[in-house]
Amino acid sequence: MRAEIALATVSGKAYYLLVNELKKKRISFLNLKPGDPIPLEVKVVITTEGEKHKVNHNNVLVFEEKDDPSVIVNEAIRIVQGKQNYEKVSIGIDPGEVFGIAVVADGVVIEAQNSFSINETVNKVSKLVKQLITEQSSITVKIGDGVPKYKEILLHMLDEELPEKVILESVRETGTSRSPVKAKHRRGIRDIMSAIKIANRPGQQFQRRITTS
Repeated sequence: MRAEIALATVSGKAYYLLVNELKKKRISFLNLKPGDPIPLEVKVVITTEGEKHKVNHNNVLVFEEKDDPSVIVNEAIRIVQGKQNYEKVSIGIDPGEVFGIAVVADGVVIEAQNSFSINETVNKVSKLVKQLITEQSSITVKIGDGVPKYKEILLHMLDEELPEKVILESVRETGTSRSPVKAKHRRGIRDIMSAIKIANRPGQQFQRRITTS
């Protein structure tokens, strides 16, 4: 499959951060130098502020080393998909010794990662929501009920942390832990796959806090 995202930079740190993020998301990309001809199939180019003047393309995203690489890579994915913004976003969380987190946007998995504590999970989900939320978007955070204590803590912490328009749901985990043999014994992979399944399941809505002006 031809790459539709190109990385055009000679900055060592920027290259390292962006390549790690692209590989983590298993996204094919074309590696170019600033000023190189850009193939027609490339829909977006990621570069740096100091190199962008050398990049001749309609869709150029500028990355700064202090930035979170996941933000710009998710933006590149959105452009490749031809979307102004995502209409329906579902974030699945599989609580446990290792927490699986997955983001399904308009039916496509755009993010999958692990965290290793409740606080880290809340911080990561909050960051993802800030990246993806728009006036047009519908965002639902779905938490698996496999570990009831963790589920309840997450629901209440996320209730305090996330914008009011975000829907919180509790999802039954029955059957979500069935994973292919190759992934069964790989730490973290099973939790991510369960989180993807949770994100795609209907759940029971949690009553958000009542705020006063």
